[in-house]
Amino acid sequence: MPGAAVPPPPQVWPTLRARDARALIAFLVEAFGFEATSVYADGDQVAHAELAWPPGGGIMLGSAKEPADGEEDPWPLRPGTFGAYAVTDDPDGLYRRAVGAGAVVTAELHDTDYGSRDFSVRDPEGNRWSFGTYRGEPRHR
Repeated sequence: MPGAAVPPPPQVWPTLRARDARALIAFLVEAFGFEATSVYADGDQVAHAELAWPPGGGIMLGSAKEPADGEEDPWPLRPGTFGAYAVTDDPDGLYRRAVGAGAVVTAELHDTDYGSRDFSVRDPEGNRWSFGTYRGEPRHR
């Protein structure tokens, strides 16, 4: 059927938690260009959100919360402890966009000895993001 949505192939989806998930989602969309494909929330508490990275893949996130008395947190990720590398074909443009949106630069734009153009920043929650042109080594099949 023309125009029908087709699910993407299997991928790895890193996950993180946030103190203010709604604000982090807005920042990641504005600063880096993620696309919020789903957000399931009750008020300010985000149970589950998916943010697609336009070239492929994405992340999942939700609000950090304290478990009820006697319960164990099934996914005990502390906010601000996440780190990821994402491939971009326009690191210079993305750098300007990220800085303009308030990302804290931890490594300026630079060319690496392995042929990539990279930079690194922190988001408002303290998570670390690196972006660059390096796509990984070819797979041997």
